[in-house]
Amino acid sequence: MRHRCWLPLLLACLCVLAAACRPAAEAPAAPAASAPGADKPAQAVRLLTRHLRDNALDAYARDAVPPDLHARLETAWHEGRTRWPLDELPLGEHLPGMLAALEKPDAEARWRKVFDRQFANADREIDSTAATLGLFGVQYVQNEGDFSESERDHYTQIVAAMSRWAQAAPLADPGRAHAALPRLVAAARQTGLASAADFARFGMDDSLRRMTPFSAAVKQSLASYGLDLDASLAALDASLQSQTGDTAKVRMRYQLGGEPIDTVVQVERHDGRWYLSDVLRHARAALERPASATAAPAAAPAPARPRPATARQPPSA
Repeated sequence: MRHRCWLPLLLACLCVLAAACRPAAEAPAAPAASAPGADKPAQAVRLLTRHLRDNALDAYARDAVPPDLHARLETAWHEGRTRWPLDELPLGEHLPGMLAALEKPDAEARWRKVFDRQFANADREIDSTAATLGLFGVQYVQNEGDFSESERDHYTQIVAAMSRWAQAAPLADPGRAHAALPRLVAAARQTGLASAADFARFGMDDSLRRMTPFSAAVKQSLASYGLDLDASLAALDASLQSQTGDTAKVRMRYQLGGEPIDTVVQVERHDGRWYLSDVLRHARAALERPASATAAPAAAPAPARPRPATARQPPSA
């Protein structure tokens, strides 16, 4: 059971928020766009960043894809076929179970005991685990998975930076863990998302809105360990590299855990609005997934005996 309870919970939380740095850059405060998407290539990056800094995951989903694709994704959520964009995050498929574990009546006391028994002051062991996870993570991103060339470059940098940060961070400090737990437990309970069925029942927009307090609590907890994700997003620079008709490349530069990240992402225009190409690709792929057994509606009972439930423009910045 070692490293199967507390550490995955903590690392999953930090990975979820670290992954928010994928398509991100900061923009000055401005009114929301009149239509989903962005007016210009670099703005497509900045717009999503503002939503991530605001913990507005529903707004992120709205502006990340064209309206027709957003509507289909909302339907797929209710059918249990996807949890996009959450299921694109590291360990995102475990998020419903993570929230359910944190929402149990005895969650705070239980996880505190788990941490104290397995991880308190175990600095060397946790550092070794972080180094190993970083090594295998980099190898996986570089050689496996359904990643674009841009994603492989970006995620390799993210995994390496997170591994180095985790090795230096006081992850074994009982004081920080004991302070973070009540915050995470309270925020998880605020979501009202205690099972996969709840995600399907509320649908994409409502579920993502309900995630707002948990996103904020995770950020606050990570900041107590020295990882200020909002500061990373605020300092991120996005600049237009090139544009050819309805496709463009945007360079992103930012700091993550004190490490420089420098990568180029592709964006594309649909109906006059700009979107990140990799985000669109994953969103479309999400619609092809079959419904999960836990989220599928129950079958109607037979008359005699009940049946069980089944599961081209000039470049512009």
